[in-house]
Amino acid sequence: MKKTILCLSALAAGVSLAFAGPVEDREALMKERAGLMRQISPMAKGEEAFDAAKAQQILDQLAENARPGAADELFPEGTQEGTEASPAIWEDFAAFEAAWEKYAADTAAAAASKPQDQAALAAAVGQIGANCGSCHQPFRISNN
Repeated sequence: MKKTILCLSALAAGVSLAFAGPVEDREALMKERAGLMRQISPMAKGEEAFDAAKAQQILDQLAENARPGAADELFPEGTQEGTEASPAIWEDFAAFEAAWEKYAADTAAAAASKPQDQAALAAAVGQIGANCGSCHQPFRISNN
């Protein structure tokens, strides 16, 4: 009986982590996105040797992380309290969703371009970074 209870408790804990909620999910997604950008930026800037395979792997991960169509799932009404999400998201959700989809499209295009040198990678990563900044300015309370 104790083994059954322990197994059920472990299963319940795993399920709760897998479905943490929209705030936790979007924060985890953004942290992953930021980590991927920190990995690829030095290569795009020429501060690290260009490695086509590594660059492609990170671009593919960024494209997967972009989650086209997920803005409404990750930013449902009523989930802004205590977060860095600006009320502007819900005041003009259409504009926010358009910015989300532009990021997703540009990230997919960057991955599909398969950059073969530092200059091509810099252009692709520059476009992705510009999307991040253009979304954070109106739709994030803190840019830290």
